[in-house]
Amino acid sequence: MSDRIQAGLERLFEEHRIVFWYDTARDMREAFDAVDIPDVSKVEIVNNEFGLKYRMLRQEPKQKFLVFKDGPEPEMADNWLLDVQLATTVFKADQAAIWLSELGLPLQFEAVVRDHMEFYRSAGRIETLKRLIRPADQKSDVLRRMLAVCAGAEGELDTVVEELLGQLAAKRDEGLKLIERSNLMEFFWTQITNAYGYSSDTPDFEDFAIMLFQSSYLRALGDDGSLNSEAFLMFSRWKNNRLGGEAFATLSREYQDLLKIEADVKDRAMKALRPVDHFEAVDRQIIRLLVKAMANQTVAASEVVKITRERRQSYWYKSYEDIYLAIAYAAEFQQALAEANLTMSSPADAVRRYATSWFKVDQAYRKFIYHMQRSGQSSLLGALFESIENRYTTNFLLAVNDAWQDQIAKLDSWTIPDFAEQRNFYRDQAAEFRRLTNPQKVVVIISDALRFEVAEECLREIRKLNRFDADLKPMISALPSYTQLGMAALLPNKDLMVAGDGSVTSFGLPTQGTIAREKVLDMGRAGDRVKAMKADDFMALRSDEGKEIFRDHDVLYLFHNRIDIVGDKLATEDHVFEAAEDAIEDLTKLVRKLTSANFSNILITADHGFLYQHRELHETDFSVADPTGEEILFRNRRFMIGRGLNETAGMKKFTPEALGLAGDLDILIPNSINRMRVKGAGSRFVHGGATLQEVVIPVLRVGKRREEDVGKVDVQIVVPGRSLITSGQIAVTFYQVQPVSEKQQQRILRAGIYAEDGTLISDEHQLTFDYTSGNAREREMPTQFLLSREADRFNSQDVFLKLQEQRGKTSHYDDYTSHRFQLRRGISTDFDF
Repeated sequence: MSDRIQAGLERLFEEHRIVFWYDTARDMREAFDAVDIPDVSKVEIVNNEFGLKYRMLRQEPKQKFLVFKDGPEPEMADNWLLDVQLATTVFKADQAAIWLSELGLPLQFEAVVRDHMEFYRSAGRIETLKRLIRPADQKSDVLRRMLAVCAGAEGELDTVVEELLGQLAAKRDEGLKLIERSNLMEFFWTQITNAYGYSSDTPDFEDFAIMLFQSSYLRALGDDGSLNSEAFLMFSRWKNNRLGGEAFATLSREYQDLLKIEADVKDRAMKALRPVDHFEAVDRQIIRLLVKAMANQTVAASEVVKITRERRQSYWYKSYEDIYLAIAYAAEFQQALAEANLTMSSPADAVRRYATSWFKVDQAYRKFIYHMQRSGQSSLLGALFESIENRYTTNFLLAVNDAWQDQIAKLDSWTIPDFAEQRNFYRDQAAEFRRLTNPQKVVVIISDALRFEVAEECLREIRKLNRFDADLKPMISALPSYTQLGMAALLPNKDLMVAGDGSVTSFGLPTQGTIAREKVLDMGRAGDRVKAMKADDFMALRSDEGKEIFRDHDVLYLFHNRIDIVGDKLATEDHVFEAAEDAIEDLTKLVRKLTSANFSNILITADHGFLYQHRELHETDFSVADPTGEEILFRNRRFMIGRGLNETAGMKKFTPEALGLAGDLDILIPNSINRMRVKGAGSRFVHGGATLQEVVIPVLRVGKRREEDVGKVDVQIVVPGRSLITSGQIAVTFYQVQPVSEKQQQRILRAGIYAEDGTLISDEHQLTFDYTSGNAREREMPTQFLLSREADRFNSQDVFLKLQEQRGKTSHYDDYTSHRFQLRRGISTDFDF
């Protein structure tokens, strides 16, 4: 007790020269005697008022005095030291007075303590409150800070509500109980009513929470809500704050049923739902509407992409990200198919068109199926899948390859003018680095079944890497388009010959397996030091071991297998598009590892491409041909090997000479996309035939630059008219200066309006600038900001719209750009909506 009295007095003497102490109960004499404060004289009132006044004011005008009276304070008329007392302060030694002194508050705040004694029975709460109190605080301010301490919050009323919402979601009520015990409940509800417009004869926090969800939902839809705009703004900040996200989700799911949101959204138009994310049912309904519109082809692809972009701001986006991406790729598919003129004047024209634009249809289909599978919620996309699958198979695969078959039928030999051939790859492309005046080392990565469209996505991922560049050209694979022949054709080769079991020899040597392929590779340029190994083995090397490979070899062949090993098995073929994603990631990492080992000339290619249809095949997808000949030696879904094979309807026959092969075995390939029946084999993922998807394979050349070449797009703030805010909301436009490309990457910014002292006075937006359009108007992002009640404090002052960028993965943000506004509002926020 004496320590707290001493500490309380010391705090008072920091601001006052004279402190009075009346011992009303005459029980503090011992405590008074124990007080020992340096430079403070202790005096007593014992019928000596005039003498004390003369001493304190005239004789020792700078000395500090503790004036003690053994008894109650006199009535004002009888208090001869009243003028001195009013100019200084009085110390009270009861518990409430001690707490008031500890907080450094004057006597007029006494009710803040005496009316809420339970609050102060915790030293920890007192210390926290002391830290929160500001010099200019009024009594109501201190009470609000007491609410914050009870709730475990750190700021104003909105943070108290957010913390209590978190406790409500966790089925806890310690904050509300402490508010009740501290006799703060009436004050709390008065504050809630004044701030948010909540009114109830029997106020209840969960009732307020339910009304908050309902009102904010209705306001977002453009309807009237029972709570005011400040409640809407507070709710939005809480919802978008990652610290409150889990509590928001819990309560949202609980109140969604209570408020019958599922039924409500079914009667809402897409336009009304687009800015809303208060309940998960909203996202599910938007998805249903999008799927229906796309399946019926009643919505433009550009509108679909715009809506899926908007939904990235939804709290529930992460739960439905793959569905939204699937829908966006379905829109890309429809756009690519609509733009594809599937006519061709020659085989070369067909390959050129496929490598320029038609591949985008295959790519969008692959991405759609991948994200649909990954979502785990395929039922939501059922109608869209049926539409996409039917159009992909009938309007694209069959259409383009039936036309392509007509071109193939005219060929006497498997050669497409103006396009590189796989069997000449080593001579014309790999070995060219060794024929330079200053021979350079080269690495070739052969990724099994890396079809052209997958390589094109890989190209874009590699180009995103700083100081990396790459280009992609098509090459025509050997026929039949299967692994053994494709791998052999990419090596130095002579007298390529297919055996009756499908194996392939070159230079009379076997070509199956890494060891055999290294021996064939050694048959290339004389004097070149060569090595062949699996890509996984190279990735497992230490950095110094990779550099040793570079030092000791001139030509390195790496064999990579992610796609074919998954697609070629009946049990796993439906995961082939997931394998394609893995392959792209693998190859990007492999390129980085190779360059760190000093390789600078990298070629990525494939042994063959593939066909894949996700839905189980129909009877009409299988060839009805019944091939005959002297001897049928080998068959799979897409080709047949035999001796003396006869021309067969529905199949194209190639002699070994026509295919550039040695030996006497003929090849039969089913027309277009038809498969042959093979027991136990998968039928959705196939290769070996002559479709564009199987035979147009990539050659991806990767190089390293010396200078930095990756940056982010620039963003500007566009304000039409005067930079003046006159209401509770303002609309601005953000303009992304450049379209996103591999080297000009997206920029993510946080936007909000701030007072000059850094106080946030609006809602905040997390904005992703990743527009790829070359049309400047399509790179504009209109955004609306709602001002908070806090903005009223800064009326008639300059405020700033700031764009801020997160520093790495830290919690810190750097200012990116800003725009100055003058805030000049005549009426408060509540009337602006």
